[in-house]
Amino acid sequence: MKELVFEVTQEEDGGYCAECLTENIFTQGDTWDDVRKNVQEAVHAFFFDQPPTPRRIRLHLVRDEVLAAA
Repeated sequence: MKELVFEVTQEEDGGYCAECLTENIFTQGDTWDDVRKNVQEAVHAFFFDQPPTPRRIRLHLVRDEVLAAA
């Protein structure tokens, strides 16, 4: 496995949620640095007994913004 992709969304309270698109891995963090660290920890925990672990982890930030039309 070369790469895992996580879809990261920002919550209303300011935190972040990260969900892997191909494996059953989910984590969150209060800051961007926290979520980056937590994703790495979650991936290592998920693959602790299943070599090989992915070579890259991609974080895809999804931002949903609503603008007033007028």
